[in-house]
Amino acid sequence: MTTHETKPSTLAGKRIVVIGGSSGMGLATAQAAAEAGAKVIIASRSAEKLDEARKQIPGRVAVLPLDVTDAAAVQEAFGQLGPIDHLVVSGSATSAGEFRSQPLRDARATFESKFWGAYSAVRSAQFNAGGSVVLFSGVFSRRPAPGYVAMAAVNGAIESLGRALAVELAPLRVNVVSPGMTDTPAYAGMPQAQREGMFAAVAAHLPARRIGRPADLAAAVLHLLGNGYVTGTVLDVDGGALLV
Repeated sequence: MTTHETKPSTLAGKRIVVIGGSSGMGLATAQAAAEAGAKVIIASRSAEKLDEARKQIPGRVAVLPLDVTDAAAVQEAFGQLGPIDHLVVSGSATSAGEFRSQPLRDARATFESKFWGAYSAVRSAQFNAGGSVVLFSGVFSRRPAPGYVAMAAVNGAIESLGRALAVELAPLRVNVVSPGMTDTPAYAGMPQAQREGMFAAVAAHLPARRIGRPADLAAAVLHLLGNGYVTGTVLDVDGGALLV
């Protein structure tokens, strides 16, 4: 019997843009990609956060101050970047609130940032052959909770967008990562005791018996970037939240 050896995919030397790369899951992804030898570009609205994040990423990393809700600015930025290999859209500005009381402008802003921001970025980016995109949704898309209607809706829209783009833009690969609760700076505004209590309560309910860490999501993203036979999928990284 003849066997065929295949070389593992590598990110060494690849140009990877991480939108939301200044903190949390995006920063962890940028760090992991840089450690794998990629040429990383991190984008975020805050130049100050970008400069601080750059110090935490090994090797040479470029920064790109960018507001993804400004479609013209997004198009200009990617035009100046030229062709890239991979695009990761992990960061967005979202808000929660009870359906009837949450201001409509806040719900619209969630879509402007998370959905239309990702839409504009993918539309504006130029990709080398063999490139790919990873978008981020979230567990609320299929397991909604009171107070998170806009979040559930935008996450579902992102997952549909990923599948549609995988078909239309083929052979460019497009996938979506759906995180469960993850310990990121998004919860930094909560009192420590309250935050730790929430994390413990969620962890006790999950089959994994813990909440996520940014590195868990980074590992999932790098798998999708490197595996050339995966496209149009939603990868749940949620500790089993959809099972319970």
